[in-house]
Amino acid sequence: MDHVSVYVTFPDADVARRVCRALVEERLVACANLAPTESLYEWEGRLEEAREVAAFCKTRAALVGRVAARVKELHPYEVPCVVAFPLLGGHGPYLAWIDAQTRSA
Repeated sequence: MDHVSVYVTFPDADVARRVCRALVEERLVACANLAPTESLYEWEGRLEEAREVAAFCKTRAALVGRVAARVKELHPYEVPCVVAFPLLGGHGPYLAWIDAQTRSA
């Protein structure tokens, strides 16, 4: 597993853009796709419903720890959702582009 998509949720599009822009500019991720989403979860004993923005950030597996740490620094949530899903395959030139756009691990 050389490549992953790091899934992160944000309270709104402005925060998502700000954090994802930093991740791309710092070459921690090659690309971030942003999509509106609705979330249901329990927080501090209450069922919450929220409109959020989900980001799917493509990067090298070796950078996941750095991505998670940077998201935590920039994110307004106390416990942000930051999880990585392996990219088990894909278009070779696209995967090579991810490598070219991100820093070495």
